[in-house]
Amino acid sequence: MNEILEIIESDPKIGAKEIATLTGSTEAEVASNIKEMERAGIIRKYKTVINWEKAGEEYVYAIIEIKVVLHSRTGYDAIAERLARFDEVRSVRLISGDHDLSLTVRGKSMKEVAFFVAEKIATLEQVQGTVTHFVLRTFKEDGDILFEREQSERLPVSP
Repeated sequence: MNEILEIIESDPKIGAKEIATLTGSTEAEVASNIKEMERAGIIRKYKTVINWEKAGEEYVYAIIEIKVVLHSRTGYDAIAERLARFDEVRSVRLISGDHDLSLTVRGKSMKEVAFFVAEKIATLEQVQGTVTHFVLRTFKEDGDILFEREQSERLPVSP
């Protein structure tokens, strides 16, 4: 099962027939295993990594570190669930260190992200403080390298 998951994670478009060839299983076994993993919530979603810059769409990403004050009867799950419901929030993670939660946020401009943090995140009762880090360039996303090596314009020299 883990072998199938590794293959699908690196290429969600791969078919059951090809996975069967790679794993030595039958196509029916692979298809059955995939359906079962989808039903059980092991496979949550099939994802495409898009280089938005190349597609001509400019987004601003920021990593927001949040310090949280927990109230009685509520834990990190409650605030994380609330933060995850915002459309701008791409990911929410519980982290170690000086802050408690890390968000990845996407907006159309730095100003839009800044207003989102100031108006929607910082105003939440459990939020004690935030630190915003704007992403200047992404080199690798979900295991996929997003840049091509520059081609040298120098001609090869031979002896």
